Amino acid sequence: MQISRRYFLKNGGIAMLGMAALPAFLQRAVAATAAPGKKKMVVLFQRGAMDGLNVVVPFGEPNYYQFRPSIAIPQPSRGGQSAAIDLDGFFGLHPSLQPLQPLFKNGQLAVVQAVGSPDPTRSHFDAQDFMESGTPGVKSTEDGWLNRMLQVAHEPQASPFRAVAFGPYLPRTLEGSAPAVAIPDLKQFRMYGPEQTVEGGFEAMYAQTVDQALRGVGQETFEAIDQLKKINPDNYQPENGAQYPTSRFGKSLQEIAELFKADVGLEVAFLDSGGWDHHVNEGSVDGRLSNLLRDLGQGIAAFHQDMGDRMGDVVFVSMSEFGRTAHENGNGGTDHGHANCMFLMGGDIRGGKVYTRWPGMGAEQLYQGRDLAVTTDYRSVLGEIVSRHLGDRDLGNVFPGFANDPGQFLGLVKA
Repeated sequence: MQISRRYFLKNGGIAMLGMAALPAFLQRAVAATAAPGKKKMVVLFQRGAMDGLNVVVPFGEPNYYQFRPSIAIPQPSRGGQSAAIDLDGFFGLHPSLQPLQPLFKNGQLAVVQAVGSPDPTRSHFDAQDFMESGTPGVKSTEDGWLNRMLQVAHEPQASPFRAVAFGPYLPRTLEGSAPAVAIPDLKQFRMYGPEQTVEGGFEAMYAQTVDQALRGVGQETFEAIDQLKKINPDNYQPENGAQYPTSRFGKSLQEIAELFKADVGLEVAFLDSGGWDHHVNEGSVDGRLSNLLRDLGQGIAAFHQDMGDRMGDVVFVSMSEFGRTAHENGNGGTDHGHANCMFLMGGDIRGGKVYTRWPGMGAEQLYQGRDLAVTTDYRSVLGEIVSRHLGDRDLGNVFPGFANDPGQFLGLVKA
């Protein structure tokens, strides 16, 4: 397929696939601006709408068991490996998330429940677009909230690895004028784009352009590749006995840890995982959701273990476009809902707590009579991280149109 230069630069960043060797012109040395001790952020997007009610289980809510007779997670009092893991006497973790229990207990992991976007859409596409743009209900926004955060904290000499998406394409949230790259695989890669891949031809195509914006992005692409050549992923050994799952999710987390430790200037890392849309056969303590959660829990715990003391400078946050219905459906699954839950982990996080303004699950308390209501806007959670962890105060530009009042923060981040 023929891909235009402009499309490649706008959407590709660095798109690396296959096993072809790099031409010699890409092997020049480029000095990066490393940022030792600088605050960092990892953002996970769980695509498909995770069922937050079966992930962080409100076992103290009687209606939960009334609405989900076949897929509810048993109360902790049932005991054993087939019951929710008690967090605070009301909420519990799905048993497949057992690796996260020690992190919660030690104050290194927090949960926000009944959180989400205020927009009522049940469209995956629209909800993801709104959440990644940071402007729910507004389709005309051109850039993503994560890119705007980088624009606000502009660094002219920043590393080409300042913002990296671990996947084959640049996500909506990193689109914008601040440079960002996408890396699907650190081990094996080649340039993916126009056909001019012989030495000189591909680089010259960008060097000769009169479009300064295009030329700038092209140069960042080459610089990032040059730096990537200095890292040898084949020799990477996770520290502190950490064992990542062999999934794409686990692999991406390991590569994030590797780049953090390599001091190439990585500040913002984005990754996603799919498969969370469970209309059929969702399962309870076993099944499709359980398998995904096992991978999630093992991956997050391994990342924390591998990073060790470096987690003091990192905050990890997860999100999904919306939650699921309070009631299970007739196919052993759940349909598109509203509120969900988010996980937060890191040295600046006040962990060991489920943060929520719990709306209840009575018939009169459900959103549109069917869903858990959103009582915390996800932009408030992200705004607190951006403001108090990363130190960026201009939240009005990061989340335009949203009154991100620090007085409404949940107290997730240590002062």
